[in-house]
Amino acid sequence: MEGFVNGLNGLLWSTPVIYALMGVGLFFSILTRFVQVRQIKEMLRIMFQGKSSEAGVSSFQALSIALSGRVGTGNIAGVATAIFFGGPGAVFWMWAIAFIGASSAYIESTLAQIYKVKQDGQYRGGPAYYIEKGIGWKWFAVTFALAMLVALAILMPGVQSNSIAIGIDTAFGIDKNITGIVIGLLLAVIIFGGVKRIATAATIIVPFMALGYILLALVIIAMNITAVPAIFSLIFRSAFAMDSMFGGMIGMAILWGVKRGLYSNEAGQGTGAHPAAAAEVSHPAQQGLVQAFSVYIDTLFVCSATAFMILFTGMYNTETADGTRLVNNLPEVEVGPGFTQAAIDSVFPGFGAGFVAVALFFFAFTTIMAYYYIAETNIAYLTRGKNSSRPMLILKFVIIAASIYGAANEATLAWALGDAGLGITVWLNIIAILILAKPALITLKDYENQKKQGILDPVFDPKALGIKNADYWEEEHKRDKERASTKRKVE
Repeated sequence: MEGFVNGLNGLLWSTPVIYALMGVGLFFSILTRFVQVRQIKEMLRIMFQGKSSEAGVSSFQALSIALSGRVGTGNIAGVATAIFFGGPGAVFWMWAIAFIGASSAYIESTLAQIYKVKQDGQYRGGPAYYIEKGIGWKWFAVTFALAMLVALAILMPGVQSNSIAIGIDTAFGIDKNITGIVIGLLLAVIIFGGVKRIATAATIIVPFMALGYILLALVIIAMNITAVPAIFSLIFRSAFAMDSMFGGMIGMAILWGVKRGLYSNEAGQGTGAHPAAAAEVSHPAQQGLVQAFSVYIDTLFVCSATAFMILFTGMYNTETADGTRLVNNLPEVEVGPGFTQAAIDSVFPGFGAGFVAVALFFFAFTTIMAYYYIAETNIAYLTRGKNSSRPMLILKFVIIAASIYGAANEATLAWALGDAGLGITVWLNIIAILILAKPALITLKDYENQKKQGILDPVFDPKALGIKNADYWEEEHKRDKERASTKRKVE
């Protein structure tokens, strides 16, 4: 099993594939005229605007759901893995893929808004919807939906629960099987409450956990402030083969930096597009911009916090492809959360293991929540016009079982399965958004033109822009506005 999965990953994550993914992000950056830089101020302005409705969630709630998917075990264990296999230079390439990947996040999330539908009283959207409505390839849309279901309901939850279980076992000595059962029970409480409960939980947990983690990293940096120039120099020299120790690892630095960066921020994977479609906005570009900024929050803030804690304290190992240890500061520690735990313990003795275990729990548990929501959206796509209650119930039990099983699994197999699931969905979605980039670009230009005219809250008219099959915006959105206006007059 492990041999087959590793062989599949060898194809999905080969060197040409990694460079191609970076090329796609750069391509979208050029097409959008680096929207991820030009519109940062607008991203921050609209992030906290808007309100939820009976059918949808607010921009901030959609951001929180997306962040709960992006900010997970990849931000702690994934960063450690990147440094172990790629050296400190991998951190730079994580930043690079986040910067150029933000444009991919804009494209996919805007497309999700353009082609969203109102189904069973809720907004639904994502790659399966925009592939069918935007390209017209229903077979491809069904393929994506099935692949996403397999990835998020079966392959990837185990990575998150496994990291939680390892962290808690290290910190508190609690058996991984017991942790798995607790995760399953808590997950059931959340997901049986529907999308509103998921949104509420994400809105409460995600900002709290991210801020607390970043603040601790800032304290550790402040305590090692004199090392700042040396650490940044090490990262950049290692990233460009200019360091005497890590110079020969540039290929591995790029490979692991991009792979773990993508695993963490999910830009281009299509996952963030699902909650983006659920947002209640007046123009699709608004949620595209918000989701682009979420990539920055994930990688430039949270992943960097982990990297800095590890590098500033020197609590890491680095190994070459042939198994030679270039750095062996933690000879008895397995690659993963243990690096971060050791880093914090070196500054605050006895605190690191517990803190990382708790942080991992919040990070990874909310990611599993997001996985469920995204898988549910793809079930909704596959069962349109039919009774979906039984498939939804089966999905709940499958993702709970996968989380419990993954908690007690071997970490290497869990990560291999997660990489395979990620690789399959990334490629299916990248093909789709390359074909469908034009509507997202037209939508961005329309939004920016309305802003230049002084319109504070731009509106979207797909027919005037020549965008076809945007049924919600053509019909349902008008009716929703009329109902809201009537309600206000009555009140």
